Amino acid sequence: MSRVRTRTNGSTRDYVYETIKKQIIHCELEPETKISENEIATKLNVSRTPVREAFLKLAEEELLGIYPQSGTFVTKIDLERVEEGRFIRENIEKAIVRDACGTFSDEQLMKMEKNLVMQELCLEKGLISDLFDLDESFHLLLFEGCKKVRSFKMIRHMNSHFDRVRMLSISSILNWPVLFDQHKAIFQYISENKPELAEETMEQHLKLVNYEKEELKSRYPGYFK
Repeated sequence: MSRVRTRTNGSTRDYVYETIKKQIIHCELEPETKISENEIATKLNVSRTPVREAFLKLAEEELLGIYPQSGTFVTKIDLERVEEGRFIRENIEKAIVRDACGTFSDEQLMKMEKNLVMQELCLEKGLISDLFDLDESFHLLLFEGCKKVRSFKMIRHMNSHFDRVRMLSISSILNWPVLFDQHKAIFQYISENKPELAEETMEQHLKLVNYEKEELKSRYPGYFK
């Protein structure tokens, strides 16, 4: 137990929560998969109590459905929650990139540039999971640079279903080059202090999922409500 807490730098419950959430978002646990407290506790070498607490937290985000007579199941993707999460991200992140223009230090810009180098490498090698994580890190860097990390955490809590669609999109190779080009453009406009263009590109970036929903529903009919 103590080894797990040291490794994750947080509580055991949070470790379990983050592990299962990542597996759901990365489609390692597919919709309607049944999971149990005993199974997860054994796999992660923890007691059942933090697993139960993590299940409840994931149920609040509607990533798990807990049915006393049937068991606990991974939910299907809810497109209404996808759109709500996308809407929140679009409006907040447009403000974030506007604030970033003219205020980011050379060090902050360097961190973004390093992230883009890694994105390009993952793009070339087809490293899907790594590309998704770098995408997430790219957006986190924007919030960190604007001293709005708590806002990022709030958004992340509401974006679970949106993130599942993003992962399916990346896995389907629908928009890899477009996403990367948009990231590069956002970085460029921040570097050049062009807030209107940065904001416009971020809006396009976060609306991209709207054009992919039907294609993804066709490819993964069992994933959606």
